[in-house]
Amino acid sequence: MDLTTEKPDAPTATPTSTSFTTLLNMIGLLIGLGQLSTAYALQNGGWATAFLLFGLFMLGAYTSHLLGLCLATNVRLRNYSDIGFLAFGKTGRCVSLVFINLEIFMALVSFTISMTDNLSRVLDGYNFDISFFGLSTAQSLTVIAIVVCIPTVWLRNLDSISFISTFSILLTFLICGVLICTCLFGSVKADKGIPVFRIKNIFSVSGLYIFNIASHIAIPEVYRSMVDPAGFSIISFLSFGAVATLYTFLAFLGAKMFGPGVASQFTLSMPKHLAFTQIALWAAVIVPMTKYVFLTVPMASEVERHLPAKMPLRRRTVIRGAAGSLLLIIVLVLAIAIPFFETVLSLTGSFVCIFVSAILPIAFYLEIFRKKIQLPSFRTIPPACTAALRDKDFDLGLDSSTWYELTELLG
Repeated sequence: MDLTTEKPDAPTATPTSTSFTTLLNMIGLLIGLGQLSTAYALQNGGWATAFLLFGLFMLGAYTSHLLGLCLATNVRLRNYSDIGFLAFGKTGRCVSLVFINLEIFMALVSFTISMTDNLSRVLDGYNFDISFFGLSTAQSLTVIAIVVCIPTVWLRNLDSISFISTFSILLTFLICGVLICTCLFGSVKADKGIPVFRIKNIFSVSGLYIFNIASHIAIPEVYRSMVDPAGFSIISFLSFGAVATLYTFLAFLGAKMFGPGVASQFTLSMPKHLAFTQIALWAAVIVPMTKYVFLTVPMASEVERHLPAKMPLRRRTVIRGAAGSLLLIIVLVLAIAIPFFETVLSLTGSFVCIFVSAILPIAFYLEIFRKKIQLPSFRTIPPACTAALRDKDFDLGLDSSTWYELTELLG
């Protein structure tokens, strides 16, 4: 599909991200609610599903690499839907946009629900009331948090927000460290049993695991922000591998500590009276706030793509920021109305993320590079089999009559 039939390129920011800042952005993009839910998933699915978790991360790294190869074919490709258009035309763009918007909405709703749940746990037992509009105190604080996050969605340059990625990574290591300290000094021993495998829960557990690799919608923006995108593939495998290792460790530690009673977010299972618990809960509140800027980038970029090419950059930035702000407000309303964290998370992974993170990138790559990839044709299989059967050195232990019938059948 020729992209020159599309609108002219809009003014874009000059790439400024180094390999290191790109690595930080990729890790920051990947790290999220998965660190809290993997213990719940491992306990319900069995320790054997840890291989599934690691395998899905490697699949995510590979499909991220495929998207990088697709982006390298044309400098006009700016976002995920552009790759869909290059591969399958307007149909590819429409399908991409549907799944992108679904993933963004459901992921943002999940983050906001998580924030509210952890705020409720933090405030439990305290005589603290700032509720308004009929909302609970935790929901009211969530509204305030969203308002605080709105300015971050106005940022355009991913290099300028690498500090947010760094902060998100530090918070993740803080949560990990707090969990270890709770195990060592908080009278919660890691001696609970983990089942080997529970096949009846495999679909819900797979959905929770798949959600952890949901980052591909923002990968084109990360790729285009690089000064030298040649190293993108290495950065993809490094970031996915690092996060996979961290999540596997947290999954086993959380499941061993809390056993069958582990909550959908392990921070909700930590002893309430411990200072470690308060630190972990507040960190779990702040982590979702660092994710909004990355998840609103693809939708804001799509809005900007439809603006006139001659529109001044300042006005484009205002419209882009307003679109991201409106998105956060809608997400806030949905999160307050649908307070079921594990259900939303599992549904997102099972239904949406597998398409955006695995199926569509592979389909795009195969279509764009179909002339360079020698895929076996069904028509070439029978002649190849016939030649093999007629080879004197090929022996399957068949008698002469069966041999003759096979060669006649295959032509």
